[in-house]
Amino acid sequence: MDRTVIAYVIYLVVSLGLTVWVARTLSSNGRVFLADVLHGNEKLADAVNHLLVVGFYLVNLGFVALYLSGDDTIADTRGIFEALSTKLGVVLLVLGVMHLANVYVLNRFRRRGVMEQEQLPPVAPQEWVAPSAGA
Repeated sequence: MDRTVIAYVIYLVVSLGLTVWVARTLSSNGRVFLADVLHGNEKLADAVNHLLVVGFYLVNLGFVALYLSGDDTIADTRGIFEALSTKLGVVLLVLGVMHLANVYVLNRFRRRGVMEQEQLPPVAPQEWVAPSAGA
């Protein structure tokens, strides 16, 4: 078997495994966070969480597939390690950036929810006063 094909197979197995692992971690921990942000609405938290995970898979698996092809043929075993380290390093960086982007978006949701709670008056209005004619 060609060394380039061996490098492709290893790259795909490791990249897909890492993508699935990160997505599952985001899904399990993000659900709790979303439930808090959405004031305990479990169904909505599950739906938003699922949509975020699907988007994460689409972007990352698309990147892994696009980044699969290489320009050079791998001549020796050292070349396999060099090609894999470059490709997997870039995939890890993209996964990290996507993870940080997900956390940033979730944090924005949470901040918005906290700000909406702070805008509510602590006591319900007691009465209504009509505006005066001279004002």
